[in-house]
Amino acid sequence: MTLYSFIGAVEQGFVYGIMALGVYITFRVLDFPDLTVDGSLPLGASVSAVAITHGVNPYLSLLLASGAGFLAGMVTAILNTKLKILHLLASILTMIALYSVNIRIIGGPNLSLLGAETVIDSFSKTGVAAYYAAPIAFAVIAVLITVLIIWFLHTELGLAMLATGNNPKMITSLGVNTHFIIILGVSCSNALVAVSGALVAQNQGAADVNMGVGTIVAGLASVIVGETVFGNRTILQACFAVLLGSVLYRLAIALALGIEWGAFSFTPSDLNLITSILVITALTAPMIKEKITAI
Repeated sequence: MTLYSFIGAVEQGFVYGIMALGVYITFRVLDFPDLTVDGSLPLGASVSAVAITHGVNPYLSLLLASGAGFLAGMVTAILNTKLKILHLLASILTMIALYSVNIRIIGGPNLSLLGAETVIDSFSKTGVAAYYAAPIAFAVIAVLITVLIIWFLHTELGLAMLATGNNPKMITSLGVNTHFIIILGVSCSNALVAVSGALVAQNQGAADVNMGVGTIVAGLASVIVGETVFGNRTILQACFAVLLGSVLYRLAIALALGIEWGAFSFTPSDLNLITSILVITALTAPMIKEKITAI
């Protein structure tokens, strides 16, 4: 792997790690399978791109993107809790609707940000080499968000969210409104995914309505790989495991794409195959390790 590929993988690992943290909230904390993320990631990119092209500060555009993602998650959660639509179906319906919404926001299939001021540019102005500006910027933002999530999950509301995912009947008997908790959790999850999308768009120099395809797969892979390698015994360990799992996932993909066996080599079109192999390996590793230890 070249230095360029390594830095690129770390860069993507941190920026998509924010998305993985959002998936962690629904997948692990709330036990809520949510496919809305495939639509909320380009939603965040679209809102941020349009805001920046209209002269809005790039940092403020992140807040606007998170707000849009929050609303998208809220729609999914309300469809599930209030209208009694199965969570998986509710998220698919929202995801499909967001495709049209994103086109409306952008005014077309994509929107260029070339020449516009972005978050990465502000880091470059601090004296950081342009080559390292994006990885450092994404690492700082991702770590700050991770710390914020860890703090929140230790608050009374955060503990209620953990309990809702673990034992909803018990927490309901204690007087907690689980519908409110689910709506809040799914909304916050998609807000994080939208922020990730906004940062990706600013880094790539464009927002595209199709950039969210496969987001949920990458998010789940990051969560599972991170938990397998780094563990999840405590909230702090689990959250940082997800973030580092995203980095490992991107590094593994970069390594796989560089493998050549004679005339055979992996191409970007094999990304889903590589992801499936990684997830299967991560899921079966503990069982295999246990069997080897028993022998």
